Amino acid sequence: MFSHVMLGCNDINSSKAFYDAVLGALGIAAGTIDAQGRCFYMTPAGIFAITQPIDGKPAGHGNGSTIGFRASSAEQVDAWHAAGLANGGVSCEDAPGTRESGVGPLYLAYLRDPAGNKICALYR
Repeated sequence: MFSHVMLGCNDINSSKAFYDAVLGALGIAAGTIDAQGRCFYMTPAGIFAITQPIDGKPAGHGNGSTIGFRASSAEQVDAWHAAGLANGGVSCEDAPGTRESGVGPLYLAYLRDPAGNKICALYR
């Protein structure tokens, strides 16, 4: 459905370190910073990117917004969460674990990145 997702950040280097760690826990290669200072994570399924806002104003999180990343196991979700905490992320919502939903049980973990964006790892 999506070609790419781009999130704002205030410090590209700390945000890259954070996303290299959490996405690395999901098997995604480290991001590449382009000539304009944006960082891209390329996968066969799409692109995730981080950038400082082009208007020069501070990046802010979207209230009510969450970006979800697919994991291949509950253990991978836990590794993702631990990597995020070790690299400047902040835990939010409940602790990593199983939640019941209308589509069956989901194993989830939530973090806020260094810019305050809410992200999730999900194993179905």
